[in-house]
Amino acid sequence: MNDLAKNVILWIVIAIVLLSVFNNFATSPRTEQTLQYSQFLDYVETGMIDKVVFDGRDINGELKAGGAFKTFSPETDNTAVIGLLQKSGVTFSGTEIKSQNILVSLLINAFPVLLLIGVWIYFMRQMQGGGGGRGAMSFGKSRARLLGEDQVNVTFADVAGVEEAKEELVEVVDFLMDPAKFQRLGGKIPKGVLLVGSPGTGKTLLARSVAGEAKVPFFTISGSDFVEMFVGVGASRVRDMFEQAKKHAPCIIFIDEIDAVGRHRGAGLGGGHDEREQTLNQLLVEMDGFEGNEGVIVIAATNRPDVLDPALLRPGRFDRQVVVPLPDVRGREQILKVHMRKVPLGDDVRPGIIARGTPGFSGADLANLVNEAALFAARGDKRVV
Repeated sequence: MNDLAKNVILWIVIAIVLLSVFNNFATSPRTEQTLQYSQFLDYVETGMIDKVVFDGRDINGELKAGGAFKTFSPETDNTAVIGLLQKSGVTFSGTEIKSQNILVSLLINAFPVLLLIGVWIYFMRQMQGGGGGRGAMSFGKSRARLLGEDQVNVTFADVAGVEEAKEELVEVVDFLMDPAKFQRLGGKIPKGVLLVGSPGTGKTLLARSVAGEAKVPFFTISGSDFVEMFVGVGASRVRDMFEQAKKHAPCIIFIDEIDAVGRHRGAGLGGGHDEREQTLNQLLVEMDGFEGNEGVIVIAATNRPDVLDPALLRPGRFDRQVVVPLPDVRGREQILKVHMRKVPLGDDVRPGIIARGTPGFSGADLANLVNEAALFAARGDKRVV
């Protein structure tokens, strides 16, 4: 069901609730005069009554002078009153007394209130993000995106030009696939791996390839997604993220641009206790606190390791720092070959020659180069690039 249909149904429900409440509580526009029973008998004897309707022990009617009245008979038998009405020539009638189930009567009377409660619960679920989307009150919920084992289709074969970084991360894959191999000798699985390198060198791709090789769930989030203007939100999101990760262990948590939340403490505007620092403190506790995170490996990426807090970089949190440099000539050639697999190439295209002519290019630059060449060829109606 799309959002338009949901909105239409919601407004229909709101309209029904408002109409029900209005009909239930609105006063009748018809004004009725309430008479004492003795006063009613006097009116009958003096000929002031025009018409009478019996509804059980309730008596309703109309006056000859105009206007309606109602009264209640203290007698269970209205025989005497009927005789008096006949003597005075008053038209009278009665309504059939219908026996109604008490439960049905209660449900009918309580329906507007129940409907209001249901709408209120619906709105609260929407505000708290319980309806499948993110709501206005879902501040403390983690914004990490979970990719299942079948959704991560990137492996080390798709990563080129960073062979040394791949070799260091192969061991992380072994940790995830066979932790007992290392625990037999008393070794501990590393808590975290920090990928350091210039923008576009393939840090995110490397992290995804680790999850793809190990066939484990992959949580991905940016460092800026933790921090909000509301105090305590970032720390709550960190706790929620690690709680979700523990449920899916073994798994990988990837935090991109961790310098957004992991900067040196003590330089905040709030006297060293601002929201960002609370978030960082919670991250430090989750990575190496009293509660263990067995099977959860945190991989983070940054291009500014110099601004990170020393407590975040110590062993036990980010045990390993893997440098992802710009590719050399051989690395650039391998990267070009990976991206060129997806485009039809001309016979005169030589990846090695292009690699020698692109010093200083990152993996992202080379991917963009191949893409621009394909677009340029398409504009000229070429069949090959």
